[in-house]
Amino acid sequence: MEPIVSLKGKTALIFGVANDRSIAWGIAQELHNAGCKLGFSYAGEALGKRVAPLAESVGSDFVEQCDVADDAQIERVFNLWKEKYGSLDILIHAVAFADRNDLKNEYYGTSRAGFHLAMDISVFSLVAMAKCAAPLMQGRDGHILTLSYYGAEKVVKNYNIMGVAKAALEASVRYLAADFGPKGVRVNAISAGPIKTLAASGIGDFRSMLKHHEKTAPLQRNTSQEDVGKSALYLCSPLASGVTGEILHVDCGYNIMSSPAPDDKPEQV
Repeated sequence: MEPIVSLKGKTALIFGVANDRSIAWGIAQELHNAGCKLGFSYAGEALGKRVAPLAESVGSDFVEQCDVADDAQIERVFNLWKEKYGSLDILIHAVAFADRNDLKNEYYGTSRAGFHLAMDISVFSLVAMAKCAAPLMQGRDGHILTLSYYGAEKVVKNYNIMGVAKAALEASVRYLAADFGPKGVRVNAISAGPIKTLAASGIGDFRSMLKHHEKTAPLQRNTSQEDVGKSALYLCSPLASGVTGEILHVDCGYNIMSSPAPDDKPEQV
């Protein structure tokens, strides 16, 4: 089957694949199917054991560990990439983290340390990566893509500090788009509907969130890895050459609804 769009000759470095259910892996598959050469970075030895075979399955021989809270490690990964490929076309930032204790109860109970941790890993890591990636993208119509969620815009139960972090992430997308636009580098985000991932397991009552999303969304279903992957392919391709600083909702239309659809039709008056 022919790809929707060709990315043959392009390269992408992907941060945030944890396993084959990761949203980042769904994006990786679509980029690979379009002919893009991929590289991966992972956090921690345990995740490395999961990422390595996935990378091998798409013909990637660039798999490097990186603690995104450490600037030196981020720079190391990009330096290794530069040595191997010389340039970069696409950066996928699918990194987010918060202490589980700060995802419980009320937001005002967030600890100071937990706030700093969530903002550092989930937001500043994008800034640090973009700083390293942009010089490798100049003259190549480069694209930087990150992942957000509706909790950045509206209060979502049990999302707490992650909602605040995602709001800061979305603001960072706009500021980075303004910074790098003159260099020909686009920066966007996908605000994906809830998907069963390793990261989602830390959100309390996630099953109820999925049921609510399915019931409320106009398409009457939950968002899939493939949905996000195809939208990412669009944003990373020449088809989106005029799109930057945008937050693209890929949530089956959930974000346009004010409340769940009623189970019964209203009485005639």
